Amino acid sequence: MAGATARSRQAVLRVRQLCEAELKDNCTLEVIDIYQQPDLARDNQIVATPTLIKEFPRPVRRFIGNLAGITGLFGELDLGTKGKIAV
Repeated sequence: MAGATARSRQAVLRVRQLCEAELKDNCTLEVIDIYQQPDLARDNQIVATPTLIKEFPRPVRRFIGNLAGITGLFGELDLGTKGKIAV
């Protein structure tokens, strides 16, 4: 997330909707604000915002942009039974 911009808020809202509707309690969502947490942004190699990083199950996948196509995103994430994603 890049501060409190409308684009950042929309991306986080879309991912939260995905987690709630499709993954129930099988997802951990971590939101990283690149301005407030620059070390985490650097550690996670976030170079553009918004970036969605799916860490588990492997392989790690990255999605960059406004995440407007959230319905197709679920299939691409391939989260299986337990997942961890960061925005």
